[in-house]
Amino acid sequence: MEIKPAEFFQTLGHPQRIEVFRLLVRRYPDALAAGEIALALDVKPSTLSVYLGALLRAGLLAQERRGTSLLYQARIETMQGALAFLVDDCCKGRTELCAPNLEPQPHARQNVLFLCTANSARSLFAEAILHHLAGDSFAVFSAGTHPALEPNKNAMAVLLAKRYDTGPLQSKSTAKFLAKDAPKMDFVFTLCDQAANEDCSVWQGAPLSSHWGLPDPAGVRGSDAEVRAAYEVVFEKIYQRVQEFVALPFETLDRGSQQKAVDTIARL
Repeated sequence: MEIKPAEFFQTLGHPQRIEVFRLLVRRYPDALAAGEIALALDVKPSTLSVYLGALLRAGLLAQERRGTSLLYQARIETMQGALAFLVDDCCKGRTELCAPNLEPQPHARQNVLFLCTANSARSLFAEAILHHLAGDSFAVFSAGTHPALEPNKNAMAVLLAKRYDTGPLQSKSTAKFLAKDAPKMDFVFTLCDQAANEDCSVWQGAPLSSHWGLPDPAGVRGSDAEVRAAYEVVFEKIYQRVQEFVALPFETLDRGSQQKAVDTIARL
C-alpha cells in the first residue's frame, strides 16, 4: 500500500494516537467499538473520536459498521507499506539498518508463549493442549499479566478428566519471560482481551504475535453443570486453534505467511 510518509509519521508521532494504534494492533484481528477502546485506554469519547479520525485519514485504521456500531481495526497493510518505505527509500534497501532483529535465530524447537491475565485457565489450557498435540516439537510456556496464586480448579478438573498431565501447570508472571536470560519466543498469543489491552511488553527476538481472545469461563455463574460446560466450550475452542497451529507447514512458510496463518486461526 502506498503511504504518505509525512502524514503517516506525524499521525503516529502523537503519544495518545499511537497508543490507540498499538492497542488495535495487539487486539488484531479483532475490530473494536470506540467505547471499548476508550475504556481500555481511559480516554474521553470526544477526545478518542479526534484520534480515530486522524488515524483513519492516515490509512492506519479500517472502519466497518456492524448493526448500529462502528468498529475499528488496525490496517496492517499500511504498516507494511511504512516498513517498505523505510527499507527501500530511507535505508536504500539495506535491511540490516531498518530491521536488524527480524530474522529468527535458529534453535532446535520453536518457543511458544500463551498469555492471559491470571494464567489460571485459558493460557494453561493452551499450554497443555500444545504440549499434548506436539510433544517436544515446541517448547511451550504460559504466563499472566496479573497471575493468580494457583491454577483454576475448574480448568484443572477439565484437563484431568481428559487425562492431561496437570502437574507441570502453574500460574506465572510475564516478568519471568522478560528477563534477559529468558528464552526468546517465536510466537506469542494472547487469549484474553484484558491481557492484550494491558500487555505492552517488548519481547526478545521479535516473535510473531496474534490475539486469540476468548471469554473467561471463570466469569460464568450458574449450576455446576453450566460452569463445567463453559470451561468445556473454551477448552474445545482452544483445542481447535492449537490443532490448526500444529498442522501449519512451518518449513515452507515465510514470516509473513506464518503471520497471516496465525491471524486466520484467531478467527476460528
